[in-house]
Amino acid sequence: MESSFALKKNETQALKIPKHIGIIMDGNGRWAQKRGLSRSCGHKAGAKVFRKITLYCSRLGVEYLTVYAFSTENWHRPKPEVNFLMNLFEQYLNECLEDFKDENIRVNFIGDTKKFTQKLQRLISKVEKASQSSTGLVLNIAMNYGGRAEIVSAVKKISQRILANEITIDEIDENLISENLYTFLQPDPDLIIRPSGECRLSNFLPWQSVYSELIFMNVLWPDFTEKDLDNAILQYNKRDRRFGKVK
Repeated sequence: MESSFALKKNETQALKIPKHIGIIMDGNGRWAQKRGLSRSCGHKAGAKVFRKITLYCSRLGVEYLTVYAFSTENWHRPKPEVNFLMNLFEQYLNECLEDFKDENIRVNFIGDTKKFTQKLQRLISKVEKASQSSTGLVLNIAMNYGGRAEIVSAVKKISQRILANEITIDEIDENLISENLYTFLQPDPDLIIRPSGECRLSNFLPWQSVYSELIFMNVLWPDFTEKDLDNAILQYNKRDRRFGKVK
């Protein structure tokens, strides 16, 4: 695949590719509404873009990609829409087994997957096991994920260790909390992209994103292209990341 970078080829060589990118895949419903289609059509179009952008990130050399697929709050959507999303997840997870098997992509699911059907849980486990030996891009799919729920889960795990006299309260620090998050052993996101024109994180990786560069784009997710990702990476390269320090 040829790069679709907006810059000239010799200029792209100087770009630093973010090690970890997070994407809030937003705007499927509005994309469909603008076209007089059902929201389900928007979600289906968004799923195709998800696969295309994942493969592109892999070829760019991104090491970790975390995509926000279904939040803990999404259960409050109309039941027919939720049911459609569950069926769509089954469909594109099966497609993942085919699409990513030759791409050296390791698929990991973050979030509380126990709320899904047994069939979907088995498929999630199958996809993870099928890709566990892959050494390329790590793809985190956030399903039934909420950042606050993730932190609460970490607190409960730590509390259980305290009750079991395995650790003391004085041993609780940022590292210990990070060790009990879904993204343990992974670097925090360097760049978080949100299409759709909304300018908020919506409960996406609140702990991990404290020093992430945030880029909000006025393009709905089903219209998001490789060139949009290129432009986000270009903006990222123009940022001065000091992490609270003075240079």
